[in-house]
Amino acid sequence: MKNRKSEVLAFSLVSGINKAIARLVDIWDNIGIQEEQRVERMEAVKKHIELLMNEMIIEEENLKLRILKNISACREELDILYHELSLEPYQIDQSQTVLQLEKDLRIKLENLVKEKTDRLKELKSLQEEEKSLCIDLCATPYYIPTGSIPSHQQLQDLKEHIKRLSLERESRVEVFSGLRQKISQLMNEIGHNPETTLEKDAVCDDADTFLLTSENIKALKLIVCQLEVKKETLISTRDNLMEKVSNLWNRLEFSQEEKNHFENNIKGSLSVEVRKLQNELDRLDELKRANMEEVIENIRHELMEYWDKCTFSTEQREAFAAFYSDDFKEELLIKHEEELARLKNYYAQCKVLFEAVNKWEHNWQLFQDFEKKASDPNRFSNRGGTLLRESKERAKIQKMLPKLEEEIKGYIEAWEAEQGTAFFVKGQRFMDYVANQWEELKTQKEKEKSQRLKKGDNSALRTPPVKRPHGGNSIMNTPSKTRKLTGTPNASVMRTTVSSTSSNSAGSNSMGSTFHSVTGKPPLSVQKTPHRSRLPDISHLTPLQEFKSDKPAASYTQFAKELEKKSNNVEAILNSTAKDVLH
Repeated sequence: MKNRKSEVLAFSLVSGINKAIARLVDIWDNIGIQEEQRVERMEAVKKHIELLMNEMIIEEENLKLRILKNISACREELDILYHELSLEPYQIDQSQTVLQLEKDLRIKLENLVKEKTDRLKELKSLQEEEKSLCIDLCATPYYIPTGSIPSHQQLQDLKEHIKRLSLERESRVEVFSGLRQKISQLMNEIGHNPETTLEKDAVCDDADTFLLTSENIKALKLIVCQLEVKKETLISTRDNLMEKVSNLWNRLEFSQEEKNHFENNIKGSLSVEVRKLQNELDRLDELKRANMEEVIENIRHELMEYWDKCTFSTEQREAFAAFYSDDFKEELLIKHEEELARLKNYYAQCKVLFEAVNKWEHNWQLFQDFEKKASDPNRFSNRGGTLLRESKERAKIQKMLPKLEEEIKGYIEAWEAEQGTAFFVKGQRFMDYVANQWEELKTQKEKEKSQRLKKGDNSALRTPPVKRPHGGNSIMNTPSKTRKLTGTPNASVMRTTVSSTSSNSAGSNSMGSTFHSVTGKPPLSVQKTPHRSRLPDISHLTPLQEFKSDKPAASYTQFAKELEKKSNNVEAILNSTAKDVLH
């Protein structure tokens, strides 16, 4: 359609020129211009028309050249921008006219220039933010060549780098705040003033001036460690000084008011407390030298307490000869202090063992107390289940002792293997000490048994005759057997034979016989019985009584078995006695 319009317009232009020339010819005819003049004038017209057309053609040709130059320039710029922006080259549509191509290239160029400007602007902003973070963290910036246009991937990587730096900065700020607070707290506790530049920067009010580099963070952590070590050292020194001061207070017999007054005035930083304690210790040392005898005597009392705690024997105590010296001088005091320190250290090493031994001795004492109660004839008069309760407790302790002994033995063996030295209880190995305790108990029981038998013989010989009331109960001595009384078919008589020399040699126990007479007169021998009626004397038949033997028990287990057998025999006697009394 456009082509037809232009063609119509061109035809119309030619037609117009023809009409104009025909009009000029008519005019020339009317005027009567000659042919020669007509030719000249026609040539002038032709010249004007050709000149005008040539000028127009030249202008259009120049326009075309300008357009082509613009296209070439745009293509060159586009190639550069595509390369700088890391984009794919622009594909030209060959079907386009020159004018359309120039317009498309110009628009594309404008867009690329804008994108370049935006990238450079964003890069500048990101680099400023990154620079601030890198300065604080002393980190390396993300590398982008100077003067180059960053690609989309480079800008994205730069943003990720900034994000990581921001997180790292937040983390370091948190760590720095904690370390700064810890350093300030430790400095206040130990009374330490900042000395180095780093310490001053760490505790200054303006925390923003501190560079959060990894080296500075490590240095702050090292300062914290050094301050903690210094604090522990000061605490240890303070405790040691306080212990020495307390010991001297006790040895010099200071009043509690004086101690409290000093302790209230000592409060402050650790350095201040250590300095005050050192001054107090120096003052007490002067008093100690002035009161040497009193101090040494107080140390001796403390030594005796630790000897008891460490279960030292008499020989071990006498080995410290300085304890008995009367030469109260500095050398004697030093010996006593060294011995006391050695005992404290030994007790601290063996504290667990001593506690276990004390536990055994406590249970052993309870066991002995139950044995004494078992030998008491008055225990059968108790009410409320006391006898049964004591029997259960005694059985419980009797089972506990061997387990406890084996447990302590294992502790001692492990300790001896670790320390490479022997452990003694009152100058003996523990198991030897236990065996001696059992042997002493056995000897004591045999001694008590002999005393009771001897006392029973003497009492039977010296007892005056007693007249029995008519129809009452009578107690009489009978031969060592059981018989029935006349008229009382169901009445059984309980007897215990009087011990004699021959029966003791045979290893049997003898007891005086007693019975309740229901009817009839007793024989004359009854008149020689004691006045008071009593149960058979079986108090010497304790559950722990050993059978008489020339050879002692080989072990605790054997000893316990023999005790158990004897306990069963005693229970049988008690049951028989109770039945006879009820009948």
